[in-house]
Amino acid sequence: MSRIKNMTSGNPTKLMASFAAPLMLANFGQQLYTIVDAMIVGKGVGVEALAAVGATDWSYWLALWVIQALAQGFSIPISQYFGEGNRKKMRQTIAMSIKLCLVSGCALTVVCLLMAKPLLNLLQTPDNIFNSASQYLLTMFGGILIVLAYNMASAILRAFGDGKSPLIAIAVAAVTNIVLDLLFVLVFHWGIIGAAVATITAQFLAFLYCLRTLAKMDIMKLEKDDWNFRKEIVSKQCRLGIPLALQNILIAIGGMILQSAINQHGFVFIAGFTATNKIYGLLESSALSIGYAITTYMAQNYGGGFYKRIRQGLKSSVLIAVVLSVCVSAFMIAVGKPILSLFIDAANANAEEVLSVAYHYLFIMSCLLLPLYLLFVFRNTLQGLGNGIAPFLSGVMEFAARVSVSCFFTRIWGDDIIFYAEPSAWIAAMAVLVAICLKTVSSLPASDAQSQQA
Repeated sequence: MSRIKNMTSGNPTKLMASFAAPLMLANFGQQLYTIVDAMIVGKGVGVEALAAVGATDWSYWLALWVIQALAQGFSIPISQYFGEGNRKKMRQTIAMSIKLCLVSGCALTVVCLLMAKPLLNLLQTPDNIFNSASQYLLTMFGGILIVLAYNMASAILRAFGDGKSPLIAIAVAAVTNIVLDLLFVLVFHWGIIGAAVATITAQFLAFLYCLRTLAKMDIMKLEKDDWNFRKEIVSKQCRLGIPLALQNILIAIGGMILQSAINQHGFVFIAGFTATNKIYGLLESSALSIGYAITTYMAQNYGGGFYKRIRQGLKSSVLIAVVLSVCVSAFMIAVGKPILSLFIDAANANAEEVLSVAYHYLFIMSCLLLPLYLLFVFRNTLQGLGNGIAPFLSGVMEFAARVSVSCFFTRIWGDDIIFYAEPSAWIAAMAVLVAICLKTVSSLPASDAQSQQA
């Protein structure tokens, strides 16, 4: 119980910062073992193998982001009922979340396995890396249920304000992943399939730790009656989870169109983008962590009717986002090139060209990072307040901006404009959400629900 954090009282900035800090480390750890995959594959197998892994990025992210959206959407009512103090509804919502995840996970696994090779063909994956890319992607898709189980368990912990348990889970998983990467790729010579198996195994260990933590919580003691189908709860969860999933599908499809444009430049260009995309996870991890903290904070206070704290929390969130984005940008600009060089075998004839492409892309994204962080602030605030439609609209804007830049503006201003596809998507999505979020928060009652009842 000591790891549970009630965010309906106390300083909003301190609450969100203290909740987000372990999540940042957890997300950093999660990114670490995907980065280790790329490093070991790039160094131990070669540039073409690194390009093969990179060619699968958006296809796998399509599935991963749907998983994360469903888990987060299903868990938002848990935070709201926790803030409200309604333990019965909270338990029922947890039970429905488990059922929904089992059904959606099985369906998603089947669809993704069937679509793996067609997706790579659609993305015009070069012939010399197609077989390796398809093997890696099929292996990753085979572990979807495991990844969904971890994300749902982690989302439930976050709903209770527990950011420490996911950190510990990822720490264990990261160490395991690094050891297995070295064993499977460099010792057993399984190639990129070994890297995929190591990642899935690490996710399974992370799930087991989260499950063990949840089992020890008194508020997680589900009763037989909690498992009965609750139409009103499932409907509420779907109203939140499905728009978020559709939003992420649109974002991923836009990214796949971008990947298709990148693939036309050859495997050297793909390898450069792959190296930076792995670092992109580090750029985004702090924003993602703050986003989780904001969702939990807003959902708990909305459930409890603490509307003044919601307005205070939004101001604090913007301040945190500005400070973090500036710090991350400065760090990446300063040390980005040495980090990127870790992915590339210096002895390879194309190493210098790959590094040049990678750092140019990283520099542009680092300079334009603030809109990404503000995007998470406004999107996750709306999610916590139970609004799943506005984030979906932001996904439409991301899709439109990413596709426009990669497919149309490159014809007008040249191929180099493709480096601005991601930042353009962030700016377009943020612009939509700012107005909607500010209007939503300002329309909340001026006084808290408890004051109104008195």
